[in-house]
Amino acid sequence: MREQEQTTDADMTNHAIPRRIIGFHRDEESHWVADLECGHTQHVRHDPPWQSRPWVTTEAGRASRLGMELGCLLCAADASSPPPERR
Repeated sequence: MREQEQTTDADMTNHAIPRRIIGFHRDEESHWVADLECGHTQHVRHDPPWQSRPWVTTEAGRASRLGMELGCLLCAADASSPPPERR
């Protein structure tokens, strides 16, 4: 198993649900975005000193993170929402 990335990002401290990275794409501003197994996405910027993710800048670096878990806040929000009422 790969060593987990050390992070202080809020995504791992706010009860986010761990989801594996299955791919990457660029957004309309050319920032890298991780595609998560749940269908949600998450930006993975390298923006020192706030976010240090030098691995995102190379194809080999991104490939090395496939399967790594990121915390998905959208899944956590979905899980904490009450189920919709049935009619």
